[in-house]
Amino acid sequence: MASIYFGLLALGAALAAPLAAIGAGIGEGMIFASAIQSIARQPEAQGRVQTLMFLTFALVETLFIFGFVIFLILLGKLPTPDQLNTLIQK
Repeated sequence: MASIYFGLLALGAALAAPLAAIGAGIGEGMIFASAIQSIARQPEAQGRVQTLMFLTFALVETLFIFGFVIFLILLGKLPTPDQLNTLIQK
């Protein structure tokens, strides 16, 4: 039972940061593409658009930061190879 738990824990740790990075990357790309389009359409609104762009960029970037923190927490819960061998032998 412990091996299944630690296997799923390792899988969760392996997927947490990459999936968060993919989601954040897609979101940031959409933010910057929309900002460039709106500045091209209305150049006089550049200051306001850039302010909102960087604000939403920071909010989307927190997704990756949370995923990375979860990755580190799960990584800290994984046993060392010696501990895992003793758990499996029991």
